[in-house]
Amino acid sequence: MLSILIPTYNYNCFSLVEELKNQADHLRIEYEIIVQDDCSTEFVEENSKINNLEHCCLQTNSSNLGRTRTRQILSEKAKFDWVLLLDSDVYPTTKNFLSNYISHINNSNSVVIGGIKYEDIEVSISKSLRYKYGKEREEINLKKRNQKPYNYILSANILIKKTIFEKFNYTENNNLYGLDIYFAYQLFLNKIPILHIENEVYHRGIEDNEAFFKKSLSAVETRKKILENEVNIGEVNSLLKHYLFLKKYKLVIIVKLLFRVFESLLKKLIFSKNPSLMSLDLYRLGYLCTLKN
Repeated sequence: MLSILIPTYNYNCFSLVEELKNQADHLRIEYEIIVQDDCSTEFVEENSKINNLEHCCLQTNSSNLGRTRTRQILSEKAKFDWVLLLDSDVYPTTKNFLSNYISHINNSNSVVIGGIKYEDIEVSISKSLRYKYGKEREEINLKKRNQKPYNYILSANILIKKTIFEKFNYTENNNLYGLDIYFAYQLFLNKIPILHIENEVYHRGIEDNEAFFKKSLSAVETRKKILENEVNIGEVNSLLKHYLFLKKYKLVIIVKLLFRVFESLLKKLIFSKNPSLMSLDLYRLGYLCTLKN
């Protein structure tokens, strides 16, 4: 009935697998849980215990391939028609997590998205940017998600027909970051119906500010490289929407010059005690304008 697929890299996901197994056993469904390790150097021993759990297995890439390619490998191994894709650093918010998804498996739904939450915890200043971004930009209520269903597709928690995933997932061997937007765009372009439900997971792997900032810029580079010229991409991604507006009216060079003047100030505001997400937006837009075609 269900293949639960989890890519992992340097994260202990044994407790996640154990919880999912307990929920699946309680439902008495046919299932498998496959964890694909992307050549980790940490938590190798802890995650190896997954192989001791019935219907669960851990396998390892021979080299670091990135999360998108690793998900593709997982999908190719999956034996059921429906796959539940989860990041390794998430955890179900309820004991009904799997049953909520199972109830939506039918022919009218091919993509079901449960959403993301962040626990109300105190975080260090070194992780405040990632936490604030998560709370304000990823923890989106159901009503807002359904208003723009393609704008809030996060592969950290998604139930999808295996055939749909394999058809529209990015399959090139490039180890790029930030490809959720590519996947969302493909679903949008092909008018694949999206059902958002309240079935969140907690995102617990909160990176430090510097690492998150660098990944944000990597995601900008990815969008520039593979999505800039796609038809109606602005309907799915606001950053590219604003960039294409600037490009249309030949304002990119002006923003590029302004970015050079205010870059250090923006970074100061981004890495302040109370991180400015607006400054992060402006920085990413300015950075996008500096990238060559």
